[in-house]
Amino acid sequence: MSDHGFIAVNGVRLEFKSWPGAGLPILLLHEGLGSVAMWRDFPAALAEATGHAVVAWSRRGYGASDSLPDPRDAGYMHDEASLLPAVMDELGIARAHLFGHSDGASIALIAAAHNPARAASLILEAPHVYVEQIAVDSIAKAKVVYETTDLAQRLGRYHDNADQVFRRWNDIWLDPCFRNWNIEALLPGVVAPALLIQGHEDEYGTMDQIDRIEAILPAKRRLELARCKHSPHRDQPAAILAASADFINEIDVCFIRQAFQFDGRKTSRRRSGTPG
Repeated sequence: MSDHGFIAVNGVRLEFKSWPGAGLPILLLHEGLGSVAMWRDFPAALAEATGHAVVAWSRRGYGASDSLPDPRDAGYMHDEASLLPAVMDELGIARAHLFGHSDGASIALIAAAHNPARAASLILEAPHVYVEQIAVDSIAKAKVVYETTDLAQRLGRYHDNADQVFRRWNDIWLDPCFRNWNIEALLPGVVAPALLIQGHEDEYGTMDQIDRIEAILPAKRRLELARCKHSPHRDQPAAILAASADFINEIDVCFIRQAFQFDGRKTSRRRSGTPG
């Protein structure tokens, strides 16, 4: 049974939905055109596969959350990352596994760099750490598709204001001011273990994105997927569920071992009379 409702962060109403489970929750950060509803049945399947609670929310301007008052600027993902601790506080989450897709993966990386204590691990699908030409070209094509097909109507199934969602995303990525956007300088601050996921047929990014992340992060696992485009959890759901469950189970085991070792040291100190 899922729980669907709203939280308020800095006076802004944000939609959320949760699926029950145990342990640290998995917090889903959606893509640039995503929302709670656009995750479809994946959160429930992820909760079942991992045994962990799963929580998704729609960022401002998406889904049923409050609309955005102004167009985005080049720092919009940094702005979203800075709000993540407040979102987690309102959801009653002290620490979580951050599962991000596309923009959401980049936001997760930024948030983990600035607030490492809040991120137990990172699962990153199709993350961006810089702007590739393939992304700009595909986003330009998406604009044509949006203006010549029923894409707006289809997006309307998942958003209260689909036109604003598309325009705010499309406009900033095609703005020349965004071409120099890059978060590689933040990567040394990311200490959480990460599962890096990239499809070989991703129309918005290449393997170079996860190559650059892998070269810097201290603890990482890599998953490359054939016959997979920009949304691995939709194109290869079984592979993503299996990899995510295995990755999070490994994190859980490491946490239990560390807790046991720490408790053992405290017990030894008490027996020897050494202050703990």
